[in-house]
Amino acid sequence: MDYTIKLSQYERMLAQYIEQRDERALYKGQKFSRKMLEQHVSPEDVVSMHIEVVKRIIPHVDQKVMDSLEFLLEVMIGYGFAYREHQSLRTRQEQLDAEIDIAANIQKSLVEGEIPSGHGVDIGVISKPAKKMSGDYYHFVQDDHSISVAIADVVGKGIPAAMCMSMIKYAMDSLPDYRKQPGDVLSSLNHVVEQNIDPSMFITMFYGVYHADENIFSFASAGHEPGFFYNHKYDRFEELVAKGSVLGLRRHSNYAEYRLDIEPGDMIILLSDGVTECRTEKGFLERGEIADIIRSEMHSPAQRIVDQVYYNLEMLQDFVLRDDFTLIVLKF
Repeated sequence: MDYTIKLSQYERMLAQYIEQRDERALYKGQKFSRKMLEQHVSPEDVVSMHIEVVKRIIPHVDQKVMDSLEFLLEVMIGYGFAYREHQSLRTRQEQLDAEIDIAANIQKSLVEGEIPSGHGVDIGVISKPAKKMSGDYYHFVQDDHSISVAIADVVGKGIPAAMCMSMIKYAMDSLPDYRKQPGDVLSSLNHVVEQNIDPSMFITMFYGVYHADENIFSFASAGHEPGFFYNHKYDRFEELVAKGSVLGLRRHSNYAEYRLDIEPGDMIILLSDGVTECRTEKGFLERGEIADIIRSEMHSPAQRIVDQVYYNLEMLQDFVLRDDFTLIVLKF
């Protein structure tokens, strides 16, 4: 539709409305505006068209009215530039969101694996990202005699943290058979991280192995959030503390290995700091309060425990997840 035809149509519609002031003329105007939008006619061009038509059908229009229309035209010129820039940014944002959605789905497929179900251990896992992509990571390996478990947390959130997490995943997959020595595993990963990530970023990790034949849980930590050990015999929760520097901080780091004797009824609880840094109106939850929530569900299957803990903590935060959240429960 060329400008002359558009101008003629607009003139007829405006004249009809001025003479009759009926709803039908307004409806035609609305349809006309949609056509202008489809043909990418700018707002300032529509106002300019209106001014030209007003001069033609109302030749003796008051000069103040014309001045106001000229002012409106200048306003709409600025508005048009801003609107087109906004639309361009919106389109780019939609494209970026679509790419992030694809990356998040790829990440999810990389991280999610089969949860072990043997050696008399009931395992529950829940992992929720604060944003579309997560900086938390967990990993299981099961063989005829043991179950290995890892939980890691990249400091930060979003895409940079997710990229570091993916690197850790591939480093874990390439570990040799000595993965059953937690301290050696962390030393090996520390070397990979120190060489491959930005100095401003670092990763915490806990790595443990349950040796089913000996009923021993050996573990080491690279600065990770301490978990909990529920001692069934004494009916108490103890902190699962292990000393060790975060991955990537120093080129050569040694990690001490710790051991626990496991008895029926005991539990190992591993978590990321998104669990312990739960914020409510009263401030951060104490670790003891988290242990109390776990205790209230401890007679349930492991998966129900983690699901209920997540729901309770999410509810306390008004269902706003402020950090990546990962919780693992091993019931023996």
